[in-house]
Amino acid sequence: MRLHPEEPEAGPWHPVGDDELATLLAGLLPAGRGVLLVDGRSGGGKTTFAEHAAALVGGAVVHTDDLAWQHDATAWDDLALAHVIEPWRRGEDVGYRPPGWVATGRDGSVTASADAGLLVLEGVGAGRASLAAQADAVAWVQADRDEARERGLRRDVELGRTPEEAERFWDEWMSAEEPFLAADRPWERADLVVRLSGAGWATGRTSRETTGWTTTGAVGRSSVP
Repeated sequence: MRLHPEEPEAGPWHPVGDDELATLLAGLLPAGRGVLLVDGRSGGGKTTFAEHAAALVGGAVVHTDDLAWQHDATAWDDLALAHVIEPWRRGEDVGYRPPGWVATGRDGSVTASADAGLLVLEGVGAGRASLAAQADAVAWVQADRDEARERGLRRDVELGRTPEEAERFWDEWMSAEEPFLAADRPWERADLVVRLSGAGWATGRTSRETTGWTTTGAVGRSSVP
């Protein structure tokens, strides 16, 4: 697997089915209602994993891309805390129109039902320190950087961009994403490390103890707060 130099590989990898994955999630989250942050690099499978995890345990998913849209690629954590995590923790339905939506007249709002047993916040930077302190668990979705890029470009073309536009958008996004992740290192506070494996998922652990990680079974855990 080709990774960015600052990120340790979390292998060896252990394929997991839905029952085992649900058990792992239950072990990380409190009974009743919990907040799970799903972080990873663009094109790595974060959204797919977040939606799968939410479906397994009856959760609601909020995408950080919706908070960042027409606002700021990385500086949206205050919005996530004040308008998503905190109201949901209070037992309120989430119904929020981010600044970019208001400014451009975009219809709708970011929503999450208070009745959901799990709130999943997914996106690049979801596992940052400021949000992890207010969550119950962090998952890091690890991916080969070339495979992630290929998936990301294919997704953007499917959304209507030309291949040239997709390449340009990818490069612009990476200019914000890569330095942010290199500085914040969200994988170091992950409670669960997963990767796409064929049609399913595999859990992993780090083999580089110098990063501050400790490991338990197939789940990558961090001693970093």
